[in-house]
Amino acid sequence: MKELVTIAEKIATQLIARKQTISVAESSTGGLISAALLSVPGASAYFLGGAVVYTRDARLLLMDIPDEAMKGIRSASEPYAKLLAAQVRQRFATDWGLSETGATGPTGNRYGDAAGHSCVAVAGPQNEVFTLETGSADRQANMQQFASTALNLLLENLSK
Repeated sequence: MKELVTIAEKIATQLIARKQTISVAESSTGGLISAALLSVPGASAYFLGGAVVYTRDARLLLMDIPDEAMKGIRSASEPYAKLLAAQVRQRFATDWGLSETGATGPTGNRYGDAAGHSCVAVAGPQNEVFTLETGSADRQANMQQFASTALNLLLENLSK
């Protein structure tokens, strides 16, 4: 968690200086991204909310993404990560939306992705999506790596 907090502190500095806000929709990280951002003192100045969107029901209830919007899109994919980031940004009316979706392990997911597969996306003044393949079946290590990757993607886009 220490590495995540270090990245979050850099993000916080930039968001506070810019008077910008963030919201997070995460899946296989289970709240680690939000926890890192919230661990920084003064988080209420930039963090407006987040959701762990781990199931279809959570996608429907928390993100208001109906099944029709998922036609041709599967979870744990770049198109879904983009959609999730844009939707959380819109729902919370934030400057930035950050999302993560993947398969932590020890086995792959029902969509055919191996353990260690994650897609992360940023929506905002900059938009970017990234796919990570750790090659590991270690669930906890993957959760940490997925969260770190998502936070670093946000930090990179804040720096552009």
